[in-house]
Amino acid sequence: MSDTLPKNNIFKVIGASSLGTLIEWYDFYIFGSLAVIIGHQLFPEDAGASALINTLAIFAAGFIVRPFGALVFGRLGDLIGRKYTFLLTLVLMGGSTFFIGLIPSYKSIGYAAPILVLILRLIQGLALGGEYGGAATYVAEHAPKDKRGFFTSWIQTTATLGLFLSLGIIVITKNILGAETFGDWGWRIPFLLSIILVVVSIYIRMKMHESPMFSKLKAEGNVSKNPLKESFNNKANFKMVLLALFGATMGQGVIWYTGQFYAQSFLENTCKLDFNDSRYILLWGIAFATPFFVVFGAWSDKVGRKWIMLSGMLLGILFYRPIYQLFLDDTNYTKVEQADILSASPAQVTSVLIANSTDSLRTVSTKVMLRNGASFNKVQTDTVSATKGILLGKEVIKDKVLPTPVFWKFVGLIFFQILLVTMVYGPIAAFLVELFPTKIRYTSMSLPYHIGNGVFGGLVPFIATLIASFSGSTPLSGLWYPIGIAALSLVIGAIYLSNKRDENIND
Repeated sequence: MSDTLPKNNIFKVIGASSLGTLIEWYDFYIFGSLAVIIGHQLFPEDAGASALINTLAIFAAGFIVRPFGALVFGRLGDLIGRKYTFLLTLVLMGGSTFFIGLIPSYKSIGYAAPILVLILRLIQGLALGGEYGGAATYVAEHAPKDKRGFFTSWIQTTATLGLFLSLGIIVITKNILGAETFGDWGWRIPFLLSIILVVVSIYIRMKMHESPMFSKLKAEGNVSKNPLKESFNNKANFKMVLLALFGATMGQGVIWYTGQFYAQSFLENTCKLDFNDSRYILLWGIAFATPFFVVFGAWSDKVGRKWIMLSGMLLGILFYRPIYQLFLDDTNYTKVEQADILSASPAQVTSVLIANSTDSLRTVSTKVMLRNGASFNKVQTDTVSATKGILLGKEVIKDKVLPTPVFWKFVGLIFFQILLVTMVYGPIAAFLVELFPTKIRYTSMSLPYHIGNGVFGGLVPFIATLIASFSGSTPLSGLWYPIGIAALSLVIGAIYLSNKRDENIND
């Protein structure tokens, strides 16, 4: 049935499925894109670096529960159908995102703020755990087998486009409101706006028809009575679940989150790039690289899925450390020569009394412009003590704006990383769909995908940042986590996975 579906119908299927999935990814990723600002809102002002780590932990919690969402909604999808299941996930995701935008700050309700946000993040993770498998399965079951990689690759673009949309709306909102207002309350707007997108997508999805393969199973009375048992008690099927996880989705996940989320976090928090600069670099990189999801998806229909995905992992293993070393080298402004300085604005001095003390913190901030077009803020924070005098603190260089050639160099480096993302991610929906039979496909493919992508991949920003914060670590130490996971997946995949394409999935 899927082989004879009219072309205009398959594109309607892709469009309706992709729009909803894109919105769910947008909802899920706003949080990560605003981690630094949200950390200041959810935790005490004196929390320091722990505020970011705690916020990344809340962000990571949404990934950890994704496999549970895969089990719950995968089971529903195999019992009642694809359409209504991922309609429900869309409602849960959109509602949770909207309510995150309404949560009061730590100043208003104390630690209830991060607890409430954590609960909503868990709901988001559960919802996303059910969304992707449904959308990928729905499209694959409509697509002709010789173009399955091509058609499902459009679903693969939605995760990166969701990130692109979230970054774009954040930058536009911040530029309209100004940095201070955005940091105070304007950060809530991207969360609240999502409800409009969700309502539109729900309307479109309500008009969709059920997957033809599932409809055929239902008409014949062959729908699985216990998808979980049939997926994981069957030795042969469970073996494929494990191979999919350790030989493909685990490595794919760390490549995905290193090339996009950890890259942004590294540029902003380690390299201390300006808020807009770090996001513009990512936006350009995503814009240039996104078409390659479809390129590699279509190519996998001709040469198979396996080696395209494993090649992306290998290139990440080889090039991550050199790329991130370049990020560090090109943003090192600590030894700027006096001859390179075009101007330095008069120092701005602020003083804040330390609570329950007669001492105060004095902050001296100077805006420095360089002749090559770069700029940065030099911030010195000292403690002024009534008894000990001035205790000098550490000078911090932040809000770095890159010279134009370096900016585009960084865009190229991000583009390369996202190109690797398209290699591992473009073919993987078709790869997973082809592993499992129709009656338990939603459940069977969703679990390894969300453990690999959601847990191993989603934890990259948190674990890499945590490793880099350990005493004795270097800024590049955190990269050993994604490199190690990708290397393990590469070895397992190369040995045990078969190079599938054009598989019959009508059973």
